[in-house]
Amino acid sequence: IVAVTDGDPDPARERLLLGRSALWQGNRFSTLAGFVEPGESLEQAVVREVAEEAGVLVGDVHYLGSQPWPFPRSLMLGCRAVVREGSAVPDGQEILELRWFTRAQLLEAARTGAVTLPGRVSIARALIEHWLGEDLPETAW
Repeated sequence: IVAVTDGDPDPARERLLLGRSALWQGNRFSTLAGFVEPGESLEQAVVREVAEEAGVLVGDVHYLGSQPWPFPRSLMLGCRAVVREGSAVPDGQEILELRWFTRAQLLEAARTGAVTLPGRVSIARALIEHWLGEDLPETAW
């Protein structure tokens, strides 16, 4: 699972990319995620999954933490990555919509309910709040 940013050096302008899964109803958005393939490093999996789901090439992949996952013998590995090239376009199968958010835009969207973000127990929420630099308002998700 990965928090993808545009890497703008100005924290007020830096943006986070969130996606809406084909499995979700309404305005639920989260970080991008996938599975590591046999013989693939964590960093390679992040680059491949982001390219497949969002059509952008990322670099500067950094591991941030982990969380047990309910699938048998699975562990979520949380990362951060920076877009190197490409325009974010959803794959239309796993991801139906992608949106970029500045910190101010994300806080406003969360406060007003324009987007529903992952709940407090998820690593996705932890990745978003790590990037944001503060706690998000509680959500119903």
